[in-house]
Amino acid sequence: MQLILRQGRIVDPTQKLDRVMDLGIDDGRVAEIAPRIRKKGRKEIDARGLIVAPGFIDMHVHLREPGREDSETIESGTNAAARGGFTAVACMPNTQPVNDSEAVTSFILERAREVSKIAVHPIGAITKGSQGETLAEIGEMYRAGIVGISDDGRPVQNSQIMRRAMEYSRLFDIPVIDHCEDKDLAAGGSMSEGYYSTLLGLRGINPAAEELQVIRDIILARQTGARVHIAHLSTRQSLAAVMRAKQEGIQVTCEVTPHHLLLTDAQVTSYSTNTKMNPPLRSQEDVDELVKGLASGNIDAVASDHAPHNANDKMLEFDRAPFGIVGLETSVSLMLDRFVRTGIISISRLVQLCSVNPARILKLERGTLAKAAWADVTLLDPELDFQVSSEDFLSRSRNTPYEGWRLRGGPAGTIVKGKVAWSR
Repeated sequence: MQLILRQGRIVDPTQKLDRVMDLGIDDGRVAEIAPRIRKKGRKEIDARGLIVAPGFIDMHVHLREPGREDSETIESGTNAAARGGFTAVACMPNTQPVNDSEAVTSFILERAREVSKIAVHPIGAITKGSQGETLAEIGEMYRAGIVGISDDGRPVQNSQIMRRAMEYSRLFDIPVIDHCEDKDLAAGGSMSEGYYSTLLGLRGINPAAEELQVIRDIILARQTGARVHIAHLSTRQSLAAVMRAKQEGIQVTCEVTPHHLLLTDAQVTSYSTNTKMNPPLRSQEDVDELVKGLASGNIDAVASDHAPHNANDKMLEFDRAPFGIVGLETSVSLMLDRFVRTGIISISRLVQLCSVNPARILKLERGTLAKAAWADVTLLDPELDFQVSSEDFLSRSRNTPYEGWRLRGGPAGTIVKGKVAWSR
């Protein structure tokens, strides 16, 4: 046997497994799970005190390559992901040029094969150039290797085009991933509209800008039968709409980010551009409802929306600075410290949110430690105690709102197809 993880707490919801056991890996796949594996491994890892989980998948990241390698590259972004506990990422298409063709998709995958120790799954654009006018060559991108389609930061405003995209997505059984935002309602806004935007004199983004598009997508999903995934859902009304749709049997799923679970628009009073993201930070009432949805099972996944920016770009005035923060190296620790350790969710639920469900939504051959599955493993140390320091990040960017936060719990290692990608 090539690798044996000894006496870790194996948590795998797909097998209803939560026990201290050995895990054996051969030829990149899970060979055996047993109370004790009697064989010797070519290499062995003492996993006592660690949680052994199916590899975590961040289904919403921005790797910036090609085009903005000053902010991030496929190499630096995937190194950050491996360190953050992720064995796979799905990267959004808003590169320069936009990933709207077989050529760009192939470039991303080839570059990932050259420099990445983890799996990279590209998301293709819905429309050419993400301009919202003409459908991209979805079939060609699918054959090249995309696992979903999205115009992300430039969401499709034309409902007829979105309908056609949903119909087309069914041919390949891939999800339409939507950053829900009515651009007319959101125009010019830099934070959520409400008490704090008025107090700070900043133009607000009406929460209805998200909610209208969520409801539109649900209606179109019902009509077309497509699988629709709501990216970085941020308001209580959006969550309520998704919950109703699920009760009706509509194929809709949703994700939330750690920052929409932990921060509110009150944090913007610092005028720090590291509190500027899109969707913007919302009210405490919204946060409270999202946390309830996390615990109840109504939210399907947690994703970082890792959005690295060059320091010079983020040093602009608040209303001129770009949206987004980095998250690959803090997401898992934030979830462990603020939600698992406090008892809001179980470790099994965290594995569902970060591994099982993202694999299911994107139809990846991942998210389980069943026998013969690819041996993608995330090792977690629930007792790891550290302080967030952006200077230590492997990402090229430092735009985090968590600088100086003390966290308990974090990644101890990541294994991809039986090979150690990163180890503390």
